[in-house]
Amino acid sequence: MFEALRPKVTELLANTSLNVEVRLQRLCELLKSSVPHYDWVGFYFQNGDREELKLGPYAGAPTDHTIIPFGKGICGQVAVSNKNLVVPDVMGQDNYIACSITVKAEIVVPLFINGKNIGQIDIDSNTIDPFKVDDERFLEFVNAQVVKLY
Repeated sequence: MFEALRPKVTELLANTSLNVEVRLQRLCELLKSSVPHYDWVGFYFQNGDREELKLGPYAGAPTDHTIIPFGKGICGQVAVSNKNLVVPDVMGQDNYIACSITVKAEIVVPLFINGKNIGQIDIDSNTIDPFKVDDERFLEFVNAQVVKLY
């Protein structure tokens, strides 16, 4: 599944007739509709010089979490650690910000430009423990394509 998605991701992001925001929105929609266990797909970016993340394009249910302080929740932890974080069961996390009662698992992979963490891709799943190493590698690939837009 992921191998088949790679060229679609590359082609979509290379479409310079669309602005970056539209390309990222379409990317979120593509991932959500193509991967059965991706129930919410979105990007968070550092909010200027503030130590907080701001919600960017996403696909899935609306969220109240449009601003996330560094260190808070899964996304905020990744903003500090600069490392992928896979949470097989969100109920086992003390520092978790619930976006929806249906979310069971989350994966967050940071975006780097010149070694600086500028944001992340965040995926929620309504299935417990769906994320595998293949998901991490694929999302790292996605982020490597996304940073070419900046």
